[in-house]
Amino acid sequence: MMDNARVLALSKKNKDDIKVMVVAEDYHQRMAFSDTVRSCGFTLVGCVSRLQLQKKSELTDMAIDIWLIDSDYDDNVLTVTTASKPAAVLVGFSQAPYLNEAQQYAKWQRKLKRKLAHIFALPLLVDAPVQRNESPEIEWRYVVFLGASMGGPNAIKEFLDNVSPTLPICILLAHHFNRTMIDTLPRILNRHNNWRCQVITSSQRLRAGQCLIAPIDKQIVCDSTGRVILLDQAWSGEYKPAIGQILKNTSDVYGSELINIIFSGMGNDGSQYLDLIQHNNSQLWAQDPSLSACSSQPQAIIDSGYCGFVGSPADLAKRLTDYIGERAVTSSSP
Repeated sequence: MMDNARVLALSKKNKDDIKVMVVAEDYHQRMAFSDTVRSCGFTLVGCVSRLQLQKKSELTDMAIDIWLIDSDYDDNVLTVTTASKPAAVLVGFSQAPYLNEAQQYAKWQRKLKRKLAHIFALPLLVDAPVQRNESPEIEWRYVVFLGASMGGPNAIKEFLDNVSPTLPICILLAHHFNRTMIDTLPRILNRHNNWRCQVITSSQRLRAGQCLIAPIDKQIVCDSTGRVILLDQAWSGEYKPAIGQILKNTSDVYGSELINIIFSGMGNDGSQYLDLIQHNNSQLWAQDPSLSACSSQPQAIIDSGYCGFVGSPADLAKRLTDYIGERAVTSSSP
């Protein structure tokens, strides 16, 4: 269903002004739709089931440009969509492959983008040139997962200042932080070094020279192709983001190619699954508690008996550089 006049008006809008609502019964399908909407640069208004939609009375007064519906298009759904005066309602798109099936998922996503591009005369959704660095992109080999809490920004900043972004590593950071202040963290960490730090706002890939920061309000998971997938669900438990949960996920996925480092912080987040991840041969290091603004979090890692190295942020940076050099020599030996 399309309103040609609205479609024409929509084609002249900025992409981030285009509002999209997703209705799907299957959680995986909702996640795939929301990932695609965000990758298009559109604004995702909501991502719900049909039952959840019925409870959102505020939608009757909201202008929504596009509805993506993978659910029964019953009278209740029809009433809400009609009230929003959309440019288009797309019902019944094919089932998305799982996000860890990278090739099939990318093909499905391109198909949906082509459909949206055709409807709204937005060829840039599928034809935009890839932005490349002036120098060839370094292929990453190791994932470095950093966990921090109270007192963490200064420690992480010192660590990044002493780690070269030309190393074959990508960094994933989980930091317990004030939700309203999390967007200031990249500016703190980027200062006086060449690391590209950003808070995760959509599913994307790990890249060398980049430090991706886990969001406070939504979970992330990593897959074996290097995708960091943003889930449309809140973190469970006391800590947000959950360092222990990410540490377990990344260890299960990357195994011996993962280095975990826990910095200053209050509590013991990060120590919950250490007995399980040892089988994956992931590295586990910690900031020296005596040099931490808050010692309990790194101390919990040390007390586990699994910690392989303890030092200042600068010491940890040097150990990381040496470790990668040692592994490179070992792998090149006949």
